Amino acid sequence: MLIAATSTAFPPYYFHQHEVIEALKTFWGQTPQTAAMLDRLHRRTGVDGRYFSRSLADYVALDTWGKANNVWIEVAEQLGAQAIEGLLSQTGVPREQIAALFFVSVTGIASPSVDARLVNRMGLSPRIKRNPIFGLGCVAGAAGLARAADYVRAYPDQIAVLLSVELCSLTWQRDDLSMANFISSGLFGDGAAAVMVAGPNAHVSAHLNGPGILANRQFFYPDTQDVMGWDISEKGFQIMLSPDVPKVVRENLGRDVDVFLSEQGLTRGDIGSWIMHNGGPKVLEATAEALSLDCNDLKISWDTLKRVGNLSSASVLVVLDEVMKHHRPQTGTYSLLAAMGPGFCAEMLLLKW
Repeated sequence: MLIAATSTAFPPYYFHQHEVIEALKTFWGQTPQTAAMLDRLHRRTGVDGRYFSRSLADYVALDTWGKANNVWIEVAEQLGAQAIEGLLSQTGVPREQIAALFFVSVTGIASPSVDARLVNRMGLSPRIKRNPIFGLGCVAGAAGLARAADYVRAYPDQIAVLLSVELCSLTWQRDDLSMANFISSGLFGDGAAAVMVAGPNAHVSAHLNGPGILANRQFFYPDTQDVMGWDISEKGFQIMLSPDVPKVVRENLGRDVDVFLSEQGLTRGDIGSWIMHNGGPKVLEATAEALSLDCNDLKISWDTLKRVGNLSSASVLVVLDEVMKHHRPQTGTYSLLAAMGPGFCAEMLLLKW
């Protein structure tokens, strides 16, 4: 299975962190306590700036879940089309050749789902196999890529596309003054990413020399469902973010990576590049500690966090896109792509360039 191409798409609104902080002080009512907490927490996120679905002033009018979700549908469809068109322009693959479309998101809902809307909007094949996936959160970028790889393993002459769209800003809760909501409002951004995966017998150009997907594995951690996720009510999505997330990473990731690699006859020392979800400074620090890595091993994850924030499921795919376009390892290098998310669980893929 070959990763033939990657693509990203972002809304037109980009704001630096200090601009977001000032807007949120107004959004939540500027009390000295709120202002001081926002300043302190947002400046520790490792984020310089992020993309947003609307101008910062426009969020005041999104005072119901329905209004916010309508914007999610509109922007998700726009960015999804841009990201998939990016794959098609890079590869020259005819749009009707996409046999399966996997769509992942956890920041909005629609029925018909966004993938169905894109079939209509983009003129994709009416025989396409749609696979909308909701609820996996940050892990869904890696999990969706694994499911696309599973698909072309079963249908080796076909091409699958994974699309992730996450519009995290549209989940802000204006009456939630919890630490978790303040942290998420300073950490998460909006964006989309897409990946084309070709089966070994699919008709793609010889110049498409992305990495092969050799194997994938998911690890589920029982009784950790309260570590991360949403509390969903008539107000929409309220963040559930435990301070135990880095602890779960430290306690599990190193062991599970070793198990996964040993199944392929490899060790951590065989991995030449690490394509890791940029969950935030504490998560990246815990990842490095769990895997005995130094700061340079995760530099691309740190850089994307600084530039666009945490994009939930799209994050690890944005890191992959950066590697594909600007940091390709030498031929024969192994990469490990991994993310963790609600469940709590981890998904990892072994790539070879």
